[in-house]
Amino acid sequence: MKKIISLVLCLALGAFVLSGCSGSDEPFEEKNYTPDAQVSEINIDVEDREIEVSLSADGQVHIQYYENSKEYYDISVSGSTLTMTAASDKAWTDYIGVKPSAENRKISLQVPDALLENLTLSTTNEDISLPALAVTGSISISSNGGDITFGRLDVGSALNLTVKNGNISGTVLGSYDDFAIQSDVKKGDSSLPESKDGGSKTLNVSANNGDVDIELVSE
Repeated sequence: MKKIISLVLCLALGAFVLSGCSGSDEPFEEKNYTPDAQVSEINIDVEDREIEVSLSADGQVHIQYYENSKEYYDISVSGSTLTMTAASDKAWTDYIGVKPSAENRKISLQVPDALLENLTLSTTNEDISLPALAVTGSISISSNGGDITFGRLDVGSALNLTVKNGNISGTVLGSYDDFAIQSDVKKGDSSLPESKDGGSKTLNVSANNGDVDIELVSE
């Protein structure tokens, strides 16, 4: 009898906990952000969000994203640097249940070609994709639990790519003579040498449990 009562109490408690998760069902609202000032550096650091980069048609930076009162972003511009970070006002019960749809977990970033100095993107459990893009300084991309894919990237000084439980694939503008290369790949295949000295630019790649397929091409 005691076991039956205990089972009933557990079921009732579970129903109460799940009913307390209704706040996580709050709809997401589409938002768009364009900085008032010209920016030369972008830093996006989020979790569980896909980041899709495309080229801007008007030479400005634009960000399209989705948020609600529980899951939102802090976006600011300091000097010429735009920063976007994930923020949350979740109770522990909000983590129980179904996660937001793929559409609501996507950040679309439009950037001007050849006008940015530095671009840094980081996420977890989702992919990051970039088009053919040029920057005057460096590009740094990191995904823990997703793939990194890109078109032909042209960097002025450095390209840094890091994945865990994901793959890296794309094309880099330049010959092997242009780059000093460091490639650390565990539990995966790589098209790059582990180490190569020389070159005026650096290509640093790290992959844990994933493959690296990067092609260097000259103009």
